[in-house]
Amino acid sequence: MSPQLSIGAAVYDERIVPFVTEDGLTLNLINIQGARKPYRCPVMLVHGAGVQANIFRAPVAKNIVDTLIDGGYDVWLENWRASIALPPNLWTLDQAAVYDHPQAVKTIINETGATQVKAIIHCQGSTSFIMSAIAGLVPDVTTIISNAVSLHPVVPCWSRFKLQCLLPMARLMTDYLNPHWGVAAPDFAAKLITLVVNLTHHECDNAVCKQVSFTYGSGFPALWRHENLNDETHEWLKEEFGAVPLRFFAQITRCIQQGHLVSVDGLTGLPADFTEAPPKTSARFAFFAGAKNRCFLPISQVLSHAYFSALRGDYHSLHILPGYGHLDVFMGKHAAQDIFPLILQELDN
Repeated sequence: MSPQLSIGAAVYDERIVPFVTEDGLTLNLINIQGARKPYRCPVMLVHGAGVQANIFRAPVAKNIVDTLIDGGYDVWLENWRASIALPPNLWTLDQAAVYDHPQAVKTIINETGATQVKAIIHCQGSTSFIMSAIAGLVPDVTTIISNAVSLHPVVPCWSRFKLQCLLPMARLMTDYLNPHWGVAAPDFAAKLITLVVNLTHHECDNAVCKQVSFTYGSGFPALWRHENLNDETHEWLKEEFGAVPLRFFAQITRCIQQGHLVSVDGLTGLPADFTEAPPKTSARFAFFAGAKNRCFLPISQVLSHAYFSALRGDYHSLHILPGYGHLDVFMGKHAAQDIFPLILQELDN
């Protein structure tokens, strides 16, 4: 293992393990281990849209990586094609489901010799990974902890309006939205959207925080509750968001209209409709949702839990988290006390 990484008071060994997808993209996994050799199976963490694997390493007293390492797990963070650590690309959930996550799981198994992998998946990392699981493309994954949204995306009314009415106008000007435009807006489209955001969002002085709310949800802010973040995390977020393609938003709009995930690319191995047949997975799902999530409403996870439980009762679980929103589930200053024990419990089951 090479370079040492300091997170809070802990010092970890970190190595980057690249892998190449079937359609030719070079992605990577970040393997993080502490001084004590892991004695439990690998756990992969899958980030959402327009961020990167680093989003799970917020500058709090104890983040989810610390918690998993203390719990004896071998931690693997996936940078899939939506990661801002990679060059921007016009990705879809379909591409991630067929090419990225299955190859990431195979890479972890090849590197570790493990017979099973567990996964913690968030937002569009969750929707795309659920697609992989339902299609039977990640059979070695036995436990899946999904945060915020999975099979049934439901958004607030204002978000639906933006997706259906404002998105087509944005697509006339740009192929991407980028919350980092709050720091530097490079062209006319970026400057115009930044002006709109600054005129309509007054919840804080962090320009990226405001852009994130405009891009991803409804509310002031949309992806977290300010009272759940420490000042350092709120500032750190300025460099943790980047470009996300409008092509993705077009897909998630179609899914929201249908009431569940649908594919758009016609790739071999994916159903057109992810509810048309029983899932090709025996994995146990633990569905998590912040009760105050203004990106995807908590009913999203309630519906998905009900769907999977109807197929196999007394097997899956649901946790609605009072006082939490979307990403503060992982980066909240008190998440280590409020939420991470539940995640460990689900992984240990």
